[in-house]
Amino acid sequence: MKPRVLSRAMALSAVALLLTTSVVWADDISNNLDASVDAAPEVMPLNVGGVNGTAGLYVVPQNGDGKNGCNLTGSTTLVVSVSSSNTSVATVSPASITFGSCGDTPTLTVTPVSQGSATISLSQTSNSTAGTFDLAPATFTVNVAPPANTAPQVSITGVTGGASYEIGSVPAATCQVTDAEDGNSSFAATLSAISGPLAAYELGAQTASCSYTDGGGLTASASVTYSIVDTTAPTITFVSRTAANGNGWNSGDVIVNWSCSDSGSGVVAATVSQMVSTEGANQSATGTCTDNAGNNASDTQTGINIDKTAPTASASAAPAANTNGWNNTDVTVSFTGTDNLSGIDSCDPAVVLSSEGAGQSASGVCTDLAGNMSASATASGINIDKTAPEVSLVGGPADGASYYFGFVPAAPTCSASDALSGLDGSCSVTGYGTAVGSHTVTASVTDLAGNTASASASYTVLAWTLSGFYQPVDMSGVFNVVKGGSTVPLKFEVFAGTTELTNTAVVKSFVQTKVACDGSSPTDEIEVTTTGGTNLRYDTTGGQFIQNWQTPKLPGQCYRVTMTTQDDSSIIALFKLK
Repeated sequence: MKPRVLSRAMALSAVALLLTTSVVWADDISNNLDASVDAAPEVMPLNVGGVNGTAGLYVVPQNGDGKNGCNLTGSTTLVVSVSSSNTSVATVSPASITFGSCGDTPTLTVTPVSQGSATISLSQTSNSTAGTFDLAPATFTVNVAPPANTAPQVSITGVTGGASYEIGSVPAATCQVTDAEDGNSSFAATLSAISGPLAAYELGAQTASCSYTDGGGLTASASVTYSIVDTTAPTITFVSRTAANGNGWNSGDVIVNWSCSDSGSGVVAATVSQMVSTEGANQSATGTCTDNAGNNASDTQTGINIDKTAPTASASAAPAANTNGWNNTDVTVSFTGTDNLSGIDSCDPAVVLSSEGAGQSASGVCTDLAGNMSASATASGINIDKTAPEVSLVGGPADGASYYFGFVPAAPTCSASDALSGLDGSCSVTGYGTAVGSHTVTASVTDLAGNTASASASYTVLAWTLSGFYQPVDMSGVFNVVKGGSTVPLKFEVFAGTTELTNTAVVKSFVQTKVACDGSSPTDEIEVTTTGGTNLRYDTTGGQFIQNWQTPKLPGQCYRVTMTTQDDSSIIALFKLK
């Protein structure tokens, strides 16, 4: 399509212009006398003695010769000279015109001189643009007739030469006729076919033309060429996209759809479906529409979150097994997960293993926010033994029995077993004793799971019965007064129940202790010695033990003599030396 910039023609008389058949697409310099370019000469009818004629010039961009749009851009200029072929018939002014833009619409004034014909034409003086111009459409013929009839004047209203109108909103073009003899009138202009590269989409140059012949046979014509354009972008509307889950994530590809429409030239290209397949958060997809005039529209949908990768799950058991690899309580297996993109949404609940047994396990999975499920995580090799081992005492004192000192049975041993985890070492026995008093002997054992068991038996060790000291020694807190340095026989008996003991080994010690005769003097303990080479002995004739004690040669001193047997039983006698 060849857009043309037209100016309003002001002429007293005009004839039809010629249409061009050229397809060079150089920018045209046209007049506004009529719509034709080359098919017929454009004629301006004037009368001798009548008013001057006027013709407007305008630039019609043709989108060719390597430069789309108007050739006159920036500060470029086109200078043309204007001349009449026969100045005796008609003259024209100005003689030179400068075009600085495609919007320039200079006016030529033609003055009739005498009857006849003359041609008004343009020639290029200078051109600083990168394009070319076709000056032929501006050429027209001036016919000067006798002054018998006034030529009509024709103009076009509604549209303006060189103007651009949005497709669908082109104003109606009307022919306005002024004639001194016939009167004024108006009628619809004749519209040419739309021309130019986008003519198929009703975009390009269109010419509105008018022609009128008055009653005297004089004809006047006018035309304006304007452009029909589409500067409105198409409409793109979001339709749908693959729905995310409740967490705002997708675990697969996301498809986004749009629809496009254009009320002008129509949609020529569109991207109305986009697939987003890359993993990531806060991604976007853009749909585009382009109409036939090259206007674009786009829409971007954001917040697209895609996670196709399953999370990783792990299982852990608590409490931890002991060093033997066993637990003696319930074991709880918990599941946790990691996810590098959307994050963990949930993991299976913890599993409590409460049954006894070896080699148990529990498994669970985790799910991320996109709905991806992990592989199963398993905690295995869990050994549970809650049952204590069995243990018993073997031999030793009987439970609840009493024994006299020196007659206690030998220490017991123990026997133990465990049916599941097995014993952690052998059983042990504690608490065995032969000293006078109560004793509890205990057999203890631990299995590999840490369960313990014990078996106990209690018994009593009785003290011996001591009799003495016999005469000549007095008892019961009486101080026996003896000569210092003399020998005192200390006689006594020892019984284990009804059994009299006769072995001197039953005596643990004899101790003499200096005491205050008045009960307040300090003490001085020394070992008891015997005299005459006579040690402690058992007198089988008298049926008693005898210890001859040689008293210290310390007149006035007091002593306490204590005999202690092996069971820690004792008897005491008090002495005062003289």
